[in-house]
Amino acid sequence: MFKNYFKVAYRNLIRHKGFSIINIAGLTLGVTACLLIGLFVYDELQYDKFLPEGDQVYRVYNDQSAEESAGMVSPVPPMFGATLEQSIPEVDKVARILMLQYDANNLVEASDKKIYENGRFFADPSFFEVFQLPFVYGSPEKALADPTSIVISDKFAQRVFGKADPVGKKVAVNQTQYLVKGVFSTAERFHLPVNFVLPMAAAEIPPERMQNWGWQQFYTYVKLKKGANAQAAQTKLREIVSKQIDPDKNAPFRYRPMLQPLHEVYLYSAGFKYDQNAKGNITYVKALSVIAVFILLIACFNFVNLATAKSLQRAKEVGVRKAIGASRGQLMLQFLSETVMLTLISVIFSAALTSLLLPSLNAFTDKQMTFNVFTNFNILLLLLVLTLVVGVLAGLYPAMVLSGFKPVKVLKSAVVVDSKVGKIQWLRHGLIVVQLALSIFLIISASIVYKQVGYLHNKDLGFNKDQIMFFQMRGQNMFENHETFKSELRKATGVKDVSIGYGFPGDATAGDRVIVPRNGEKEYYGATLLMVDFNYINTLDVQVLAGRPFSKEYPTDADHAYMINETAVRELGYGTPEKALGQPLLWPTWDKQDSLKEGKIIGVVKDFHYKSLYDKMEPVVMQIYPNAAVKVAVKVEPENVAGTISQVKTVWDKFSPEYPLEYMFMDDNFEKMYKAEDKLKSLLTIFTGIAIFIGSLGLFGLAAYAAERRKKEIGIRKILGAETSSIVALLSKDFMKLVLLAAFIAIPVAWYAMNKWLEDFAYRIEIPLWVFGAALLLAGLVAFLTVSFQALKAATANPVKNLRMD
Repeated sequence: MFKNYFKVAYRNLIRHKGFSIINIAGLTLGVTACLLIGLFVYDELQYDKFLPEGDQVYRVYNDQSAEESAGMVSPVPPMFGATLEQSIPEVDKVARILMLQYDANNLVEASDKKIYENGRFFADPSFFEVFQLPFVYGSPEKALADPTSIVISDKFAQRVFGKADPVGKKVAVNQTQYLVKGVFSTAERFHLPVNFVLPMAAAEIPPERMQNWGWQQFYTYVKLKKGANAQAAQTKLREIVSKQIDPDKNAPFRYRPMLQPLHEVYLYSAGFKYDQNAKGNITYVKALSVIAVFILLIACFNFVNLATAKSLQRAKEVGVRKAIGASRGQLMLQFLSETVMLTLISVIFSAALTSLLLPSLNAFTDKQMTFNVFTNFNILLLLLVLTLVVGVLAGLYPAMVLSGFKPVKVLKSAVVVDSKVGKIQWLRHGLIVVQLALSIFLIISASIVYKQVGYLHNKDLGFNKDQIMFFQMRGQNMFENHETFKSELRKATGVKDVSIGYGFPGDATAGDRVIVPRNGEKEYYGATLLMVDFNYINTLDVQVLAGRPFSKEYPTDADHAYMINETAVRELGYGTPEKALGQPLLWPTWDKQDSLKEGKIIGVVKDFHYKSLYDKMEPVVMQIYPNAAVKVAVKVEPENVAGTISQVKTVWDKFSPEYPLEYMFMDDNFEKMYKAEDKLKSLLTIFTGIAIFIGSLGLFGLAAYAAERRKKEIGIRKILGAETSSIVALLSKDFMKLVLLAAFIAIPVAWYAMNKWLEDFAYRIEIPLWVFGAALLLAGLVAFLTVSFQALKAATANPVKNLRMD
């Protein structure tokens, strides 16, 4: 029986080659898109899942609330970790990690190699007890007990030592020697971008500094005892913190410690401040998952409509089979078998196409996803299940329609007039409406994402980021003679200006509190501190609204002057920029927290975006603070940039010949901020195109079906003198109604969904109404062109042929 089914299915595929190719192509594209998205989503969900006892590990962060500055802050004070370990009975182990934001790359020297490496961690000795990473060489036990020890990743070891076992060998990091104690594997997906780990003791932090309750610099992880209640541990930590940190003394911040499960850190931390971990975005993962389902549904609906459109040509076959005794169940099984066979062919093509496209997707997403049907049983099982599920879902409705034809009627005439076909026509139209609605939804979403991403890249940031060469100072000689170094750079041909400091746009910044003396009281405010020099304002072309910039002509500027931005004027209660001038301002210095730097506001600058547009503008306080000078910004002439870079390198080599010059341009750094959004825009564009194409195939099928059913009517109209255009309009108008209905459903849903997405941005576009009109117009145009093709074909056919009885 099944042999006969497959033989008939094969003959039908060969006989209707065009129909078969279209159907297989639609399913293949849909399944391929679904597989590629599925691989990406699965990979994103695997972060940190490989760690033993990972369900007992939590990250500590601050839900920091304040009138001026609120949000989730990843680093916490060092005493949070000490308190957890000493005072919370639910805690098993605690590991604090120190990652210096301004020190991204470090000079590594070993085995006659001299390269820059990122991912340097200072960590507590318990690091490898909390994160039980697999070791390739050496042992995690006491690997960080010695201040001169270092543990490196397998990729780091490969780059520096090749394939040899590096344990026991020496490696210099920023000219300090360390002894390799172990090599851990980075084969699995780990949210911490760790490349090499140094003991916390190697950071040489003063003991009194490690007892600080306000220095938010440490990424802290806690491993709870098996069966311990995380909520109870969190509550106890909050109680201790609230007693230790006096809200009045440490205002405006309110420290509210939270415990975040390890498995949520990667995907659920997109909005966290000062987070240097590898981060995904659960919103994008969910969005892509929904798109995958949409495309698969569109492909299935498309198959249903195409199969139904061709059902009339098999009416006599159904009549004959029923006349000789075939039951409806047998007929349904036959047609379902054909559908599964067609789906199997599509899935096979999809698997091949997925394997072909996966390297490009890996390059696009910076991943190492694999898809091998022959070595991975789970993938093979998935494809088999997908074949059965899609085959049955896509073929069930056509099988019901085909098996429901009455033999007497279908054998009398070539045209099926079975009333059941008309009774369930609403379902066929419903599928088309859903297809169109999904397509319109994707068109609107892609358009809004495209406009928002363009806004991110093109918005006026309030300063000039173009032609600014940006690098980190290195070497003791350069730090000790940074003014001379800056002077030499300014003399180089092609250099317009030079600034040295900490807190350049797009780079690390410091959050701290400042004090406003008012009515005999000290009022505390949170602010972003930018440690600048006398050239900062001119180098970045920041606009001064009131007062003046820092100047060497005023001797007090170096120690007793501040500049603030417009937001600080409002938040600190000055009213207007002019009223802020001359007002006193205090800051607890980093050198001595009990020492206050007293100064006055000499200037107010226009707000400029020193961070991404995800973050709202915060109060900014700028000051001259040479102790924090770690980064250099060199503004260069646009002509002969290569020659200017060569001159900068020559000056660099005079002051720090032991370190290679490593630089980037500030505008490139800002471009990288929106990498995830750029990728989302590209993926949405691609998958929207696929959805529209597959959906148009469904329209093609329904149009063919409608033309087939009304071919006698069309023949009569032609004989009576109807114009071709009127017949095309007759057959097209019903489909245009479906487009309008689909738009009515899709537009409010798309408006709501995209408004929710835009809420993540502090600075966003307003959704323009023309986007909805354009989506409707595009969907209508695609539908009209698709339907018109079939309508024109029917209208230009010989009416005698349409009226002839077979």
